[in-house]
Amino acid sequence: MQEASEPTEPTGELVIRTIAMPADANGNGDIFGGWLISQMDLGGAVLARNTARSRVTTVAVDGMSFIHSVAIGDAVSCYARVLAVGTTSMKIDVEAWVQRFTDGSQVRVTEGVFTYVAIDPSGQPHAVHR
Repeated sequence: MQEASEPTEPTGELVIRTIAMPADANGNGDIFGGWLISQMDLGGAVLARNTARSRVTTVAVDGMSFIHSVAIGDAVSCYARVLAVGTTSMKIDVEAWVQRFTDGSQVRVTEGVFTYVAIDPSGQPHAVHR
């Protein structure tokens, strides 16, 4: 059950959606946090790449905390929004929400700020195209 202070709707644009599978879970049926972070990183990179109009690389993840667990069969959706754009970097807020397999309820399970840097074909930072 959600507390009154928890958001009831995602913020940002949908950037990735997938289903949590048994191979991504521990022995208790909870999805590994690392798998969830990788989905968030992929989703954030979609928005960062579209913003920079070039390749990007992840350089930092800030303020990650897991609010609720993710179970096998839950549909995981990541929503992202640009917080800031610097010369070569972008800060992207990524929220992970699940639609519970068991009852269809939707809940935010974690949120983090990912920093991406725009890079050229040789992997060197370059200015974000605006």
